[in-house]
Amino acid sequence: MLHLALRMAAHRITALLAVACAVLGGAALITTTGVLAESGLRSQLPPGRLGGADVVVAAEQEFHPSGDLPIALPERATVPARLVDRLAALPGVTAAVGDIGFPAALLDGRGRPVPVAQDPATAGHGWSSTRLLSGARVEGRAPSGAKGVAVDAAAADAAGLTVGDRVRVVANGRPAAAYRVSALVDAPGADGGVWFADGTAAALAGRGAGGEGPRAGTVDLVGLRAADGAEERVADAVRAEVAGTGLRVTTGADRGEAVAPGVGSARSLLILLAGSLGGIVLLITGFVVAGALGVTIAGQRRDLALMRAVGATPRQIRRLAAAQSTVVAALALVPGVAVGYLLAGRFRELLADREVLPSELPLAVSPLPALATLLLVAAAVQLSARCAAWRTSRMPATEAVAESRSEPRTPSRARTTAGLLLILGACALSVVPLLSRTVLGASVTSVAGIVAAIGLAMSGPALVRSAGEAVVRRLRPGVAAPTWLALSNVRAYALRLSGVVSPLAMGVVFVLTYTLTQTTVLAATSDDTRTGTLAQYELTAPALGGLPDGTLSAVRDVPGVRAAAPAGTTTVVWEYDELGEPAVESSSAMILAPDARGVVDLGVTDGGLDRLTGATVAVSAEAARTRDAGIGKRVRLVLGDGARVDARVVAVYDRGLGFGPVVLSRELAAGHTTTGLDQRALVRTDGTREAGRALAALAADRPGLAVASTAPDATGADAPPEVWVNLAVVVVLLGYLLLSIANKLVAATAQRRAEIAALRLVGTTPRQVRAMMRREAAVIAAAALVSGLLLSAIPLALLGQGFLGHPWPAGPSWLLPAVAATVALTSYLTIELPTRHALRTPPADALRTG
Repeated sequence: MLHLALRMAAHRITALLAVACAVLGGAALITTTGVLAESGLRSQLPPGRLGGADVVVAAEQEFHPSGDLPIALPERATVPARLVDRLAALPGVTAAVGDIGFPAALLDGRGRPVPVAQDPATAGHGWSSTRLLSGARVEGRAPSGAKGVAVDAAAADAAGLTVGDRVRVVANGRPAAAYRVSALVDAPGADGGVWFADGTAAALAGRGAGGEGPRAGTVDLVGLRAADGAEERVADAVRAEVAGTGLRVTTGADRGEAVAPGVGSARSLLILLAGSLGGIVLLITGFVVAGALGVTIAGQRRDLALMRAVGATPRQIRRLAAAQSTVVAALALVPGVAVGYLLAGRFRELLADREVLPSELPLAVSPLPALATLLLVAAAVQLSARCAAWRTSRMPATEAVAESRSEPRTPSRARTTAGLLLILGACALSVVPLLSRTVLGASVTSVAGIVAAIGLAMSGPALVRSAGEAVVRRLRPGVAAPTWLALSNVRAYALRLSGVVSPLAMGVVFVLTYTLTQTTVLAATSDDTRTGTLAQYELTAPALGGLPDGTLSAVRDVPGVRAAAPAGTTTVVWEYDELGEPAVESSSAMILAPDARGVVDLGVTDGGLDRLTGATVAVSAEAARTRDAGIGKRVRLVLGDGARVDARVVAVYDRGLGFGPVVLSRELAAGHTTTGLDQRALVRTDGTREAGRALAALAADRPGLAVASTAPDATGADAPPEVWVNLAVVVVLLGYLLLSIANKLVAATAQRRAEIAALRLVGTTPRQVRAMMRREAAVIAAAALVSGLLLSAIPLALLGQGFLGHPWPAGPSWLLPAVAATVALTSYLTIELPTRHALRTPPADALRTG
């Protein structure tokens, strides 16, 4: 069977190239998705500043919902400081260090923050934390007293500092103070670090045992150094010591997770990204591979029919079709998988450049994605090939031979019905954005478009034949011969025509629904944010880790300022009941004070932001409706550091798309963020230029302050990173679709050599043949565009109505003309070039070999 399959494949190289390209592209995309998913599950950050610790004890930074993947908690959770002494007493422990991190930044001679690689929000530490560094080289001595400090050697070089110099430091939002540099520290992971005497660091961070702050008497983590050969024994003893406390003990490569809690959210993002991509990739890959195999098997119907005539069983026919397809797929799988690994690397670089992922987070590379790709693609090829050969293998031998030069007279009724049902189902799915004005509700639009395109592929032959018959009946008697031939081919070969129209229509649907969904959601979000933001300016201090104390009062004293309020952002996990079952959702949440109503307008419909004090929250109208969270109701939240709170709803607002599903009071979030500092201040002025200049002057006089307009950037430079990621996904998938469609069209045209030769033998000139094929290309392009637009119209209209209040989406005006031009050019070139090549072959030779 294999030998016969290879002999048949050798005579159908052109058609099988379409299969090879479809498999190669599909394997690359599936492998890329698999690598991203595996990296989300297994990738680890380097240990960085914890490289010298053998065992690290830290709080759990993940929330584990029942029956679902863990959710990362990006705010630093704390560990009781008293645990340090208990762990230091364990056998084999040579050093136990309670590490704390807090905002700290060096100022240069001009009063500007020294740029560093480390996050300034956690750059400050106690001197004992240097014992957790790996291979640290220290020049000088440990800082002592309240005015000594050690700095990272790279930062010292940037600021021109040496041991004994004086330097101004902004620590945990306090005014800049002068310190004497007692030491320079050079070690991996120490970039930008600032070390104080342990007592000074605890006081600056509000962690002293006798302090009154929300985090008094705590440390961020405990790092342990063990005697040589005792690492595993110490780790086991530590696990036994902290059992039942909820603390996590890490060693080896897992230590990197304790350095920055936010890396957990980055890994979760990879899993979510791979999950969202996986469904679309599998749908498109299966569709393209099945279409390419359908064209290939259709070109071999005569060979398969003759084999039936000489005694081959139906099962042998299907095995033969599957065998030759598998051989071709096997040849394309290896380079496809290799391209997938390369593509995953490029995609990771894109995510890192857009600051979606930490640049230090590597990809986890193993054979598992390749194995999964092999199994999925092989199964898709086997199933598609057997389905394509099913009709020919089941027909009586004489009927199979008779039909091998034509098409079935009547398209399959079951196939047509199933396709129409899929289109109706897609229309039903399109209603979701009207019911749920959320990102999840909007994502259904692109899925509905793809489902409708698959329905078109199934019902296409019947629809094309009906349309072709209607047009031919209305042709005038004097119509040109090429036009009559082209339209007659449409009617007689509806299956062949729909096989090339459907993938083109899918390309149109995919580009329009996927792209316009993103732009519409972005437009609706921007509209909510723009309308709801009353403040014209915002003040931030990213180089200091947060706004320094006294910034708000100084801003309020600026002439022309009408209102100023602090604002921040954190992450919450909302636990609620959905259809009687427990459900959770992780989302970003704003942190606002009662006076925020002077700088933001959330579109409050019930209650008021002035009640946002204590353990209270405001929720979006969508969340209030779907989660039974109206005014006065209690909601269960898990804050960004894992703390569980029970908060009362005091306001319901409309602009949830722009401001998120929940807003926390400042008191509720206090003590549950990594720095505890305000991230920004929103400022509303009287609108005069003098007020703007006064704010700029204030920012220039205070180290690290930056003032910016809250108006959205018209160029799209401030678009969320997810937009650029989705754009990259669209480009890659569109490239795969276009390449596969082009190969399929070329293969379908090349298989018509005998038909073209027969036309020439009865007197049709090459010019007339080219004219006929061009008209067919025009019919294909027009049919693909019209059907793609019709299938996209309902989902996009309902999306626009639900999100923008009018039945059309938001997006670039050039998108539709670009799509139309691409479809027309693809149809023309992939039919014109094979036709010209076929006309170079003498008709007799074409009939003999075709």
